Amino acid sequence: MGLFSKPIKTLDDLFVHTLQDIYYAENQIVKNLPTMAEEATDPQLKAAFQHHLTETEGHVRRLEQVFQMHDQPVKGVTCQAMDGILAEAKEIISDCDDPEVRDAAMLSAAQAVEHYEITRYGSLIAYARQLGRPDCASLLQQTLEEEKAADQKLTRIAGAGVNQHAA
Repeated sequence: MGLFSKPIKTLDDLFVHTLQDIYYAENQIVKNLPTMAEEATDPQLKAAFQHHLTETEGHVRRLEQVFQMHDQPVKGVTCQAMDGILAEAKEIISDCDDPEVRDAAMLSAAQAVEHYEITRYGSLIAYARQLGRPDCASLLQQTLEEEKAADQKLTRIAGAGVNQHAA
């Protein structure tokens, strides 16, 4: 058990903890995406980061709705996984002198973020359904679909030129 967290004894506790985890993660993404958009030199990548920032702000609002629907206070808990993904991304990006290689590194880092989010939202949806909360599951499903679409878009951008230009 973490120093400032309560024990996770039930599926409902796990659902709330996972909500808090992804809430923290989404807020960290909101803080980091503007820098990535600014640093990107590929126009498609820059536009994808800018678009996903708007989407991610919506994800935060949706999570706040789920907290309220589930009668829980809106709060995050430190997500060590997201902190690690973002720290690793910052390190590798800062080591890239070539802007085209930096674009490829940022794109890869963004996909690592998306994959983490996809796993968290998938779990949350399964928990919500098991807990008899189709209302929560429906909101979370909307976000999951946007995360999957963002990942697919990044894959297309990588294949359409970012990785080729980096080579």
